[in-house]
Amino acid sequence: MSLYDIFNISGSGMSAQSVRLNTTASNIANADSVASSTEQTYKARHPVFQAVLSGVTHSERNNGVVNGSVQVKGIVESQADPIARYQPDNPIADENGYVYAPNINMVEEMANMISASRSYQSNVQVATMTKHLLNKTLTLGQ
Repeated sequence: MSLYDIFNISGSGMSAQSVRLNTTASNIANADSVASSTEQTYKARHPVFQAVLSGVTHSERNNGVVNGSVQVKGIVESQADPIARYQPDNPIADENGYVYAPNINMVEEMANMISASRSYQSNVQVATMTKHLLNKTLTLGQ
């Protein structure tokens, strides 16, 4: 693995965490939305990450030489049932007087946001340190 590969690895990490931040922001923004049926209710979304090992043989994995990255395999919707609220005065209430809100845990979403932000920052620091090391390597002969 060369120092240049580190930019690809940290870049893929930043891209993945950016997707995580976007889905978390969407979940937080829609936490208080209501709908007139369970089918129309917003469902929380969460990205699924996958490690990608490119051009790595079994013997190289055992020696600790790994050239990999991370990719977003997909985005899954929560299967949690929506929360039914009795609000007969709400204009979008169903015939029984209920509106349906997404089952989003704000504490969990805030923890996801902090974690994604810190992971993104860590990947930026890796790229910055790699750039610094490459610059130092170029000045060795001076």
